[in-house]
Amino acid sequence: MEEMSLSTESSQWRTKTLAAGVFIGALVGLGAAYLLVQKADREQGKLTVGTGEGIKLGLMVLGLLRQISLL
Repeated sequence: MEEMSLSTESSQWRTKTLAAGVFIGALVGLGAAYLLVQKADREQGKLTVGTGEGIKLGLMVLGLLRQISLL
């Protein structure tokens, strides 16, 4: 019975961590989309993200994920 309790506790913190990650990721994504819309409004509706900017952004995200994994 004690093993079942430990397994449930282990599962609960994992579920909570994943839920928190989903929530934080959604907020960050919403913020990024908002900033892109603001940029498009400043440029009269033209939203252009070049290949170079996309690659930079991707590398920055990978670097951030690497830093998080080292915590």
